Amino acid sequence: MSQIHSLFDLTGKTALITGSSQGIGYALAQGLLGAGATVVLNGRDTEKLENAAATLAAESARVHQLAFDVTDHQSCAKAVNEFEKTNGPIDILVNNAGMQHRTPLEDFDPAMFDKLLQTNVASVFHVGQAVARHMIKRQSGKIINIASIQTSLARPGIAPYTATKGAVANLTKGMATDWAQYGIQTNAIAPGYFDTPLNAALVADEEFSAWVAKRTPTGRWGQLPELVGACIFLSSSASSFVNGHTLFVDGGMSACL
Repeated sequence: MSQIHSLFDLTGKTALITGSSQGIGYALAQGLLGAGATVVLNGRDTEKLENAAATLAAESARVHQLAFDVTDHQSCAKAVNEFEKTNGPIDILVNNAGMQHRTPLEDFDPAMFDKLLQTNVASVFHVGQAVARHMIKRQSGKIINIASIQTSLARPGIAPYTATKGAVANLTKGMATDWAQYGIQTNAIAPGYFDTPLNAALVADEEFSAWVAKRTPTGRWGQLPELVGACIFLSSSASSFVNGHTLFVDGGMSACL
């Protein structure tokens, strides 16, 4: 293997990806598996999780599943600690679990606002802390938090979601500031508009898809495989001096008015 290729090789590494039964999380798990990593899928829906794991297991034996609620601090710590004890170290964490809810801000249900905060922000803290405590002992690790184009830009009807993704970017900076001294690199990926199962209704909406194409310099929706390269880079030794950064993968949307 050439020196350049070895920079991106994840052979022997284990990656936990939260919310990885479908969509972005599943695509990233598939990509990290292809780069040589052992992957640990996570979700709350055990049936969906088992189906996703079975599909990936057909490609490789390096697949585990770990069902726990990312919004429950004790459940996160218990699941991570038990996995490390039984299977070995988690070298890479991808905090992908998240949700969206669209309602005009003046009508937004406070209970739903709290649910967004718990799912999109608190989960990053809960799982991040549980995994980092082990990484600190080993003096190495990679944490990747999934932010959004809404980390820097807002659209009508999703103000609370925008707030949570802005918080993810700043929490990423905080994690990097606290944990870089222990050999941990913490960064974020901010996807633009991607064709995912959760966005199926928007993709099918011709007017909205036309807006996406016009607003994005690349002129189209992103495709899930286009997120994999960024994740492999931030998971690998190639990014050993990259810390606290949010990498926008958005076809140029955040670069222009």
